[in-house]
Amino acid sequence: MQDGRKSFRAISRELKISTPTIKARYDRLVNMGLIKSVRPEIDISKISVSAKKKLPNELVDYLKIQKKSLHINLDNLKVKLECEFCEGPIHEKPKVLKFADIERFFCCSSCKNDYREKYGGRIQSLIEEYEENKKMKKA
Repeated sequence: MQDGRKSFRAISRELKISTPTIKARYDRLVNMGLIKSVRPEIDISKISVSAKKKLPNELVDYLKIQKKSLHINLDNLKVKLECEFCEGPIHEKPKVLKFADIERFFCCSSCKNDYREKYGGRIQSLIEEYEENKKMKKA
């Protein structure tokens, strides 16, 4: 939250956790939809008055939104997950289906199995594509 430019390695050193663990946790938050994007924090005071007049409207709107402070009580923070198959809420610990570099979350084993059955061909092709890309990167 303090510095979006900080590397996974720097975060892992601070928290005394391995870098792959930090990356896996970040990827999980992205897959869950908790992290939707990583955006720059722009210091508008560094922009000259003449340059401010030339800024696109979208950027001006973004900067106005950015000025509002975000206060989160981390003690009561909960992530609302929806089942990937039935789209119902996940109340307990989710059932997780991992394949390739992807994680999908389900409310129950039944939904997880039904999802695997329905999308088995697509899952297999993603696994094969992932493995092939891994091989090409090593070569």
